[in-house]
Amino acid sequence: MEAENSNVLRAEEIKVQANDAFKARKYALAIDLYTRAIELNNDNAVYWANRAFAHTKLEEYGSAIQDASKAIEIDPKYSKGYYRRGAAYLAMGKFKEALKDFQQVKKICPNDPDASKKLKECEKAVMKLKFEEAISIPESQRISVADSIDFRSIGTNPSTSSVSTQVAVAAVAVAVVAAIVMVVGPAPATVVAAIVVMLVVLGACWWDTFSEVEPQYSGARIEGDVVTLDFVKKMMDDFKNQKCLHRR
Repeated sequence: MEAENSNVLRAEEIKVQANDAFKARKYALAIDLYTRAIELNNDNAVYWANRAFAHTKLEEYGSAIQDASKAIEIDPKYSKGYYRRGAAYLAMGKFKEALKDFQQVKKICPNDPDASKKLKECEKAVMKLKFEEAISIPESQRISVADSIDFRSIGTNPSTSSVSTQVAVAAVAVAVVAAIVMVVGPAPATVVAAIVVMLVVLGACWWDTFSEVEPQYSGARIEGDVVTLDFVKKMMDDFKNQKCLHRR
């Protein structure tokens, strides 16, 4: 019994030394000292949580999670155990796991402002993840808009065309905007919308009659079945120079 009490007292002394090393940002030394304290008294949740914090400072998040989990196992009501583990999960981008821990911290310490801040941060991150998962499309199911358009059928007699003129024009507009974004980078939503509307309106006007492209026409034209980057660049130049695109 006397030896056990002696170990507890010695562990506390070493913990104080570890705390001083931590404050001096000597995190590796702090970990060594906390480890010595744990060896003397491994039932103290504070030692495990403090060592977890030191591991986090060194970006050793896996070790931090293990130590924090041990602190929680020893004392399920010790808020810092959940906080240290939640912080490590958050640093690793495991927002759902972090959210659960910070919810527990908030439950134990409802007036902790820092815990409330971390909780809101996790909630936003989890909501973003859920949104991205909801709108994501498996790679195997993704298709190119340009590849899905039969350009040879556009411009034929509407009664025999495989797609209506309006749908065809809209599809081409979307494909062109996508290609423009690839060339010049992302643009504000209003600019993209304006380009789409402009292309659809102009296309509707150009498609009032159907004819072959005259040999003397020197503007942008689609060669074959694919909207190429060269076509998009040429079309952009024609727009800048206020030239007309052929209706075909």
